[in-house]
Amino acid sequence: MNKKFTKILATSIAAAALTATLAGCGKGSSSSTTEGPNEITMWTHAAGNPAELAATQAIVDSYNKSSGAKAQIKVQAFPQESYNDSVVGAASAGNLPCIVDIDGPNVPNWAWAQYLTPLKLSADLSKNLPSTVAKWQGETYAVGYGDVALSMFARKSDLAAAGVRVATIEKPWTKDEFQDALTKLKALGKWDYPLDMGTAGTGEWLPYAYSPFLQSFGGDLVNRTDYQSANGALNGDKAVEWAKWFRGLADQGFMATKSGKDSTQDFLNNKSGLLYTGSWAGDKAREALGDELVVMPTVDLGNGPKIGGASWQWGVTSGCNNTDAAMDYLSYSLKPENVASVIKATGGIPATDEAAALIPAFAEGGANRIFMEFSRNYAVMRPETPAYPFIATEFGKATQDILAGADPQGALDKAAKAIDANIKSNGGYQK
Repeated sequence: MNKKFTKILATSIAAAALTATLAGCGKGSSSSTTEGPNEITMWTHAAGNPAELAATQAIVDSYNKSSGAKAQIKVQAFPQESYNDSVVGAASAGNLPCIVDIDGPNVPNWAWAQYLTPLKLSADLSKNLPSTVAKWQGETYAVGYGDVALSMFARKSDLAAAGVRVATIEKPWTKDEFQDALTKLKALGKWDYPLDMGTAGTGEWLPYAYSPFLQSFGGDLVNRTDYQSANGALNGDKAVEWAKWFRGLADQGFMATKSGKDSTQDFLNNKSGLLYTGSWAGDKAREALGDELVVMPTVDLGNGPKIGGASWQWGVTSGCNNTDAAMDYLSYSLKPENVASVIKATGGIPATDEAAALIPAFAEGGANRIFMEFSRNYAVMRPETPAYPFIATEFGKATQDILAGADPQGALDKAAKAIDANIKSNGGYQK
């Protein structure tokens, strides 16, 4: 997997641990802080990403110097690897800061545990990419500056040599076309495996990357009517079809059951002909390949192409002693120029067209504009339920088992049963 992507997604293992800890702390307990009325603290996971941290600090400095600042914001940064543990410890001690960042799909879990308060911002979020706004039970709890989008990369010359058309938003590859493309690319004899699906990935990569294919088949991680059961969605006929198809990519010699650790670099080193990756790899690939690079949508497996939605976002804790100032700062930080500065540092997709207009690559006609279109057209939020961290972990286990040769029906039945038991043991995760 690309190292940059590890700065974008938290691991589901840490998220699952967080779920258990927050639930153990007692639903309804509130946090408290030692902040004074004129200073509030903001926690971020970006200590390991100097460019992102600098962009965030610049926004804070600008706000602190503004005449309308309602409090002074103090930034405390953690390495991503220890961030969730730090939040867990603070939650247990009732000592959370006012503002926290959180991986988007985990927001409902924090909201259910009442560690977040609904956002009341002066900023208009109606123009944001939907995947940059985290909601639970009709209320907004977090907002992000941007997102990322999955896609397929190839070399123009390889597709031409194999007689494979370039997939487009207007006409993505169908399941049959994808099979045909892989067959023709494999016949070129250039690679051990023509396709790299990032199968060495772990943690949150597994549901983020592979559940969209499940959804394109017509299955899902959980029944979204009431989020009370995975039975039928995760282990029904469509889900089993997905599992057999996915494992079949390896059985036919199209992809490795465990890819290299850096799929992007392997693709650039010509170890694969077709790469399943995302917007975070776009600039690097374009710099290396120039006009040879082809960026395409993912495959339509029956219900249209799908990609995972939501990345890191900001929320306000329920125990904040100056909620008004926290909301004011977040509103200020969402100005187009602020969003653009962070996106330039992270390589993400800007949340709004106004911010995109300030970044040439994402402006109309820009080289990266296609990633915004992928997000608008294909993004599916990972299930907006407090059960998501547990669901993610169980789906990840099932996916790895299926790749290792486990019976698809049995692996998915086991995951669905575990998820249903978790939801039931937590009272349906009701507010």
